Amino acid sequence: MLISIVIPCYYSELTIRNEVLLIFEEFAKNDGYDCEIVLVNDGSTDGTYDEIKKLCSEYDNVKGLNLMRNFSQPNATMAGLNFATGDYVMGMDDDLQTHPSQMFKLIEKIQEGYDLVYGRYPVRKNGPIKNLTSKFNKVTSRVMLNRPKEIESSNFWIMTAAVKDEVIKYKTYNPYVDAIFYRVTHNIGMVPVEHFKREVGKSNYTFKSLAKLWLAYWNFSVVPLRIAFILGLVGAVAGIVLSILLIIKKMLDPTLPVGWSSMMCAMVFLFGITLLVLGVIGEYIGKIILILTDSPQYIIREYANIDEKEIEKIS
Repeated sequence: MLISIVIPCYYSELTIRNEVLLIFEEFAKNDGYDCEIVLVNDGSTDGTYDEIKKLCSEYDNVKGLNLMRNFSQPNATMAGLNFATGDYVMGMDDDLQTHPSQMFKLIEKIQEGYDLVYGRYPVRKNGPIKNLTSKFNKVTSRVMLNRPKEIESSNFWIMTAAVKDEVIKYKTYNPYVDAIFYRVTHNIGMVPVEHFKREVGKSNYTFKSLAKLWLAYWNFSVVPLRIAFILGLVGAVAGIVLSILLIIKKMLDPTLPVGWSSMMCAMVFLFGITLLVLGVIGEYIGKIILILTDSPQYIIREYANIDEKEIEKIS
């Protein structure tokens, strides 16, 4: 049984070789399994791709992709999925937080009949910002992406080849991998795995990049538009009700002064809702324009250890 392992790499020249060697060690312990590793350099300008090329020259089952620029982790993952040929396809990080020692927990779990299995972290070893955004994503993904209630997503997962074949059909310029998974299947399992500390450095995710990643939800959900519609409806109804109450009070008490401050409060409230709705609509229009202009999901500068026939097949 062949297991493909897709690893997006971003400034990981100090960790990627160790990760690949640890993966080989785990497969050497388990008979009946073979692996291929697809390493995708996501625009790193250090020695990451040089290290990937060295690994590709040393091992026949390591493939390398070098993207033209930094496209973000989901895009790099989608690039790697297109070159994964295994019976199962696994996603991992390049920093050894998703540790090779935990791989076969996922492999054994998916053979129970699931289409997709997530590694669930009982204890996360991230920074406070990443932990906070993870909790926020947990709530919003359930509402916006139709995530199954009992499922906790993570960046350590394995799926069948059939699911992979459906996932790579999504060519949107700004993919959100979990959202695509939920569209393809709800036959999803989880298995507890240990979350390791980063081997080197700190997370490359800033608050800005995490916010940008969260906005990718909007490619797969109309919930923000519905929220904007509800807010607009609530504001309109509130304005009508307040106007009626004001008219009734004025009829009952002609001496009642009509306050400038109350009018300004109402205007600020209603204009705020209007701008919010316009912002939501503008976000969707911007995404539509980027899709219509065929903004690329990724661009591959060069390949390592991948034959021409495979490249032509993907192209």
